[in-house]
Amino acid sequence: MENNTIAFALTRLAIAASMFGHGLVRLPKLNAFSDWMVKSFEKSMLPGALVLPFSYILPLAEFAIGLLLILGLFTRTTLIAGAVVMIMLILGTTLIEDWGALASQLIHAAFFTVLLVFVRYNGFALDNLVRK
Repeated sequence: MENNTIAFALTRLAIAASMFGHGLVRLPKLNAFSDWMVKSFEKSMLPGALVLPFSYILPLAEFAIGLLLILGLFTRTTLIAGAVVMIMLILGTTLIEDWGALASQLIHAAFFTVLLVFVRYNGFALDNLVRK
């Protein structure tokens, strides 16, 4: 097996574990997470009517993105979705001036985009079974 394929799989699984874990721990306490997020954005320019649905969708999106990346299923589309989620989080983070969270989100976005560049090395993935 080529080193690039192994490196891609390890990196894909690392970002997958992060996303899966974020979603997994938030899903059982979805209402509390939503309340926290809505409260965090009270003084931002974003209306609560946008923050509230996003606060419920985010943990589901994180969990789904993580799970699909673990499986290596729809990898290209999932990487794009992950990057879009990160862009939304980055925008929200800047609007509430939570500069401490920004670095982690930028790193996640970088991982999604780098993986997208090298998606041709996605060897250990269900995508390869689906294509056959």
